[in-house]
Amino acid sequence: MDQPRVLIVSDDPEFARTIMAWWQSENNIPAFTVMKGDLCQKLDAESFEVAIVGAVRQTVLASVLKALDSLTKPVLFVSDGGQSVETVRASQLRVMVLHRYEGWLDALVLVVSEASRHCQALASAIRAEEANVLLKRQATLGRYILEMRHSLNNALTSVLGNSELLLLEPETLSAGARSQIETVRNMDLRMHEILQRFSSLEKELTVIEKQTEKANIAKSLKAAAR
Repeated sequence: MDQPRVLIVSDDPEFARTIMAWWQSENNIPAFTVMKGDLCQKLDAESFEVAIVGAVRQTVLASVLKALDSLTKPVLFVSDGGQSVETVRASQLRVMVLHRYEGWLDALVLVVSEASRHCQALASAIRAEEANVLLKRQATLGRYILEMRHSLNNALTSVLGNSELLLLEPETLSAGARSQIETVRNMDLRMHEILQRFSSLEKELTVIEKQTEKANIAKSLKAAAR
């Protein structure tokens, strides 16, 4: 799994140091970004997966949570009591609240780790879906090219035949016209070669598909025999 990325927003440097020091015993230590509350306005949603907010001045807490809420990333608010919890719950329903009771650091590591894994899994699923859409587009284009190659071959054959006929009577052509017709013929031959490559690729892919199908059948039979 990729290294988790965690944003810590706090006006107290000791708060961030305590969290990062506690995390040292974990196998998968996050890449931490620490930011003060009054600077938490222009955030890059791609720079972190989970945010931890704690020890932030009451005067900037609402704006910090509003900025994080717009990014739709998991946010964990660490409360030390007072009116902050009521303020958070009243205005930001998506924010998770963790009180500083005994063992709160263990709970924080567990919650943030699970939230980070969820975000990474969701991001991987989105990337896979985008790649699948791209592959489908390319497959559609490939099928269209294969279906049209016979028509293209016929058109190119006609162009090649006519250019060859013209070149059979070079005395009727100027040097410039003859050079241009030769260029047309040569480009026609190149396009023929490209279309032949398409046909070869189709045969190769068909062979690979059959081999894969046979291998899958063999695996299924082997598994069923156990």
